[in-house]
Amino acid sequence: MPDNDAINFVRGIKVGWNLGNTFDAIDVSGITKENELNYEKSWCSEFTTIDNLAAVKAAGFETIRIPVSWHNHLTDEENYTISEAWLARVKEVVDYCIDEGLYVILNIHHDDGKDYLYPTKAKQDQSVKYITAIWTQLADRFMDYDEHLIFESMNEPRLVGSVFEWALIPIIPSCVEAVRQINVLNQAFVNAVRATGGNNETRYLLCPGYDASADGATDLSYRIPDDPVCNDRRIIVAVHAYTPDSFAHSLIGTSRWSSKSIIDRLQVTVFMDKLYYKYILKGIPVLLDEFGALDKNGNTASRVDYAGFYVASARARGMSCLWWNNNIMSGDGERFGLLDRETLEWVYPEIVQAMMDNA
Repeated sequence: MPDNDAINFVRGIKVGWNLGNTFDAIDVSGITKENELNYEKSWCSEFTTIDNLAAVKAAGFETIRIPVSWHNHLTDEENYTISEAWLARVKEVVDYCIDEGLYVILNIHHDDGKDYLYPTKAKQDQSVKYITAIWTQLADRFMDYDEHLIFESMNEPRLVGSVFEWALIPIIPSCVEAVRQINVLNQAFVNAVRATGGNNETRYLLCPGYDASADGATDLSYRIPDDPVCNDRRIIVAVHAYTPDSFAHSLIGTSRWSSKSIIDRLQVTVFMDKLYYKYILKGIPVLLDEFGALDKNGNTASRVDYAGFYVASARARGMSCLWWNNNIMSGDGERFGLLDRETLEWVYPEIVQAMMDNA
């Protein structure tokens, strides 16, 4: 394992938790500019409290990722000026996390439509303007925060609405163009943050590839942004991996997974090995900042086995993981929830313990 500050920084994050379906909510009927703060509870049914985050910290998590969508909260569409009320509320929750001694990841989440961020040459000028404007405002607001605050350029940049939205095929010209445009946007992000000065000159920055997948991060056209201020040593590759999809993410796939199965283990370790050899061995850090396995009619034992093996496998390769927690624990949706934010009860404490035992 290479021994440098960036690798050690990501290893220190250990295991984390996403404040999902919260500030990333979009397109909710009945919410207007006048009551925009209601977006926070529109998908998860709860406003975030410091008690929520204290419970996450007490369980052993080291990091909170706060996904945020910004395009629903602009007071000036031409210059992409963020509403002061929305920005202040996001800052308040960031401060809750900081006060608990947690690392925080702040990002641009569901702004990946054709009117804001879209990885095509035709949309390049608009997309660069948007990502530069948003990150300049955020970097200015959080300039004095130390390295406990990490910025992530985008969530899952991709060709939304295309047949290739979730399937990067490197020989398809539109896919090649999309990957190269994501490089452009990641570079614009780095430039915008570094230009604001202060602690942003040395802040750790997360940059995903196409759809934030391992395939996107290891694609031959993907490039880590230049960062002359920090000599390219404070850029972290961001990856999301609900792998294998048939178990971890698909609502109609299998409910079983076992670390005793060679095939099941390989479904996890193969993509991690690709990241390890391409990046970790070269001293470039990788963070798996979304993973998880949704509940499928009470398959808790398989989820516990999976969570422990997944975290252990990542940690053995120098990477850290963050569980996608969306506060959904019942119904027909994606049941990734672990913590009931209203009662502060860990609904699946065995899964949490499996992650902590292997972190």
